[in-house]
Amino acid sequence: MGVATLTPPAQRIGEELVYPDGRHELADDSAIRNSPLYNEDLAPVPIKRRTWTTYNYMALWIGMAHNIPTYLLASGLVALGMAWYQAILTIALANIIVLIPMLANSHAGTKYGIPYPVFARASFGVFGANVAALLRAGVACGWFGIQTWIGGGALYALSGKLFGAGWTNSTMVAGQHWTLWLSFAVFWALNILIIMRGMDAVRRFENWAAPFVLVVALGLLAWMVGQAGGFGPILSEPGKVGWGSNFWLVLFPPALMGMIAFWSTLSLNMPDFTRFGKSQRAQALGQIFGLPTTMTLFPLVAVLITAATQKVYGAPIWDPVALTSKFDNPLVVIFALFTLAVATLSVNVAANIVSPSYDFSNVIPKLISFRTGGLITGVLGIAIQPWNLLANPNVYIFTWLGFYGGALGAIAGVLIADYWFMRNTNLKLGDLYRVDGQYRYSGGFNWRGLVSLVVGGVLAVGGAYSTPGNGPFPKGGIIGPLYSWFPFHVYDYSWVVGLVAAFLCYLALSALFPAAAARRRPQAAAAT
Repeated sequence: MGVATLTPPAQRIGEELVYPDGRHELADDSAIRNSPLYNEDLAPVPIKRRTWTTYNYMALWIGMAHNIPTYLLASGLVALGMAWYQAILTIALANIIVLIPMLANSHAGTKYGIPYPVFARASFGVFGANVAALLRAGVACGWFGIQTWIGGGALYALSGKLFGAGWTNSTMVAGQHWTLWLSFAVFWALNILIIMRGMDAVRRFENWAAPFVLVVALGLLAWMVGQAGGFGPILSEPGKVGWGSNFWLVLFPPALMGMIAFWSTLSLNMPDFTRFGKSQRAQALGQIFGLPTTMTLFPLVAVLITAATQKVYGAPIWDPVALTSKFDNPLVVIFALFTLAVATLSVNVAANIVSPSYDFSNVIPKLISFRTGGLITGVLGIAIQPWNLLANPNVYIFTWLGFYGGALGAIAGVLIADYWFMRNTNLKLGDLYRVDGQYRYSGGFNWRGLVSLVVGGVLAVGGAYSTPGNGPFPKGGIIGPLYSWFPFHVYDYSWVVGLVAAFLCYLALSALFPAAAARRRPQAAAAT
């Protein structure tokens, strides 16, 4: 006879079952199944399907952190004048800071089993949440296209080592080699294939991708150190600015904000993943052990490998694609090709497809499923023409995506203010899926959240400026006072400014114009 697995006893509170560990689920979702705000992908995850462990969340973050842009983070800071140890310190501190709002928003996902766009319905209204969701989706589509083009480019470059000049010098089509287009298409299809198989496929992929890429990176480090017989002058280079005011007051603050912005978008939509968590402890420890540690270790490995290349090749090679192209053994090239593909896939699927898949599904839940949302993301990722976005990174990545992404801090500020300070983490789960429920506000929109989003967004990016020839913004900022009235450029701190401003604005508006929905708490009923 088999041993039955018992579910812990739950207390019935209204239409919800509340378990001893604080997680909630609906006792019966039949009353909301016909709602236009409901589909199976957005529905609260039942307790029996909340199976992600601490390892799953560690693997998720390790898989997302091991990618080409992360490998290059330290090199960017070193190029600005930092010593390698200053760069690693900056990266480590930034990821500890961004972990705070990430854990704050993750809580609701685990407690109620809901994804980010459904969570946003509480603070923006059941229809107003689409504003927050689509803003996040737009950034994700941009980064999906860019990461897919980078991944396709890596396939193209390393495949050239196997197939020779005929591959890399193929006929040009629409300004690119047709073999590059083919590499891009193959990599795009791999991304879509994983997401079409659902969130369990994402979890399984991240579970094995994370240790695989980590072991390969450490193996490459050991091999390069062996070849070099020691490290090059990179590790003894003190940097160009030292530890004085030029570092702490000039270079460090904007560099820190840039490193925070690297994962700031995930601080919004982590409920998309934590809704599957076995407990708050599992998701919190998994993220604490997975994010800041990996984001410190991997750039450090990159620094050490690059230091070894200085000795082996006579010049530092920061780009892992350029480094692997130095290898001549076809088997080594194939292995490197596979590893880079896995590394780029692991971040692209989790960070850039899962979120917009839910976000697009939230717009018309009855017509757009999670998988359909993934296809929309894939199509938009092509439509934005990432090859053009990367053609001039100063204009596109650091203005369009930096500007757009900076405004998202305001959304985080609203979510945290509403969930933790106005509601004390109490939500009415069923009403998140009802057009006429507690979160209807005015026609489905909570103007307090939307106004706070605008205020935080304007303060975050209103001072956007560009140096001549390197962007579309005026050199004195779009809104002059935000550029010149402070001892620092507000835009250099855009994500933090947006978060704090929207947070304070939402609390102020909610105190001055309280919403009845925010004041109500579910009433306990007899346990059943």
